[in-house]
Amino acid sequence: MTDSLTLEVHDLVVNVLTGIYSQETHLPQPLRISMSVDLSMADHYAPGTPLSASKNYMDLKDAATKLPEGVHFTLIEAVADHIMDKLFAQDDRVLRITIKIVKLAIAEDGENIGITMVRARK
Repeated sequence: MTDSLTLEVHDLVVNVLTGIYSQETHLPQPLRISMSVDLSMADHYAPGTPLSASKNYMDLKDAATKLPEGVHFTLIEAVADHIMDKLFAQDDRVLRITIKIVKLAIAEDGENIGITMVRARK
């Protein structure tokens, strides 16, 4: 079995300009964004191992919450793609990313309606 390290950030609620319908295109709508990021890992993590041996969880949170202002993402797939591009560009140790996005505004009975996108480093 191969060793692995997955960083996870789940259930961030982010207001994003997204959608295709007229009622969606002029106001941000809430998305619930969760992600798992697989990294190359060190051979060992001793108690004093510095953060540079891993990746800061805040990088994941920032990639999802600090989206470009005023940009309208027609599809939530484009939101996921933008986040993935940012994370792959930040760190060569990022091997694979899974992002789940749920459109909260269209749920009527608490259901989760959205996408899960998975991409490996090319």
